[in-house]
Amino acid sequence: MKLIVGLGNPGRKYKKTRHNIGFMVVDELLSRHGFKLNKKKFNGEYAMENLAGEKVIFLEPQTYMNLSGNAVRPLMEYFSIEPEDLLVIYDDLDLPTGKIRLRAKGGHGGHNGMRSIIEHLGTKEFNRIRFGVGRPANTVAVVDYVLADFAKAERDTIKQSIAKSADACEEWVAGKKFIDVMNDYNE
Repeated sequence: MKLIVGLGNPGRKYKKTRHNIGFMVVDELLSRHGFKLNKKKFNGEYAMENLAGEKVIFLEPQTYMNLSGNAVRPLMEYFSIEPEDLLVIYDDLDLPTGKIRLRAKGGHGGHNGMRSIIEHLGTKEFNRIRFGVGRPANTVAVVDYVLADFAKAERDTIKQSIAKSADACEEWVAGKKFIDVMNDYNE
């Protein structure tokens, strides 16, 4: 069983913001396969489906970003999911807008959602897709930037990168080793 977690904040107010890119990738995966988040438990909304012969849970924590670990850990414990079967998708200020970077382990890089997950799991060794949202202009506070929608000029790039991220998830679920998916998708 695999677990794909998209990080974001619940509610319409945040739906299209940079901080919700993880939700957007999970939504793309669900849409491609006709799945829906149909369960509410473990401080999140999730779906349990079969994809490419593998049982997969798609999770969107409803805890707000900074408490994401409060949703991830209880679900992993309940379903006995190991860290190597976890893939977390989240926004990253240190990558240019639309660039994705896959990693099999690492720190939180200042991202509070990742910090929460690492603290709750007690390990940094789990798969992740860092999705670049770029840095704000000097006059814009980081919190205002990540909680704002993408600029119109960025939307085509974002749409393409969401599709690319979903493709990487599908290859991993289908049995490709994460290291090989990394080699194929990291630029």
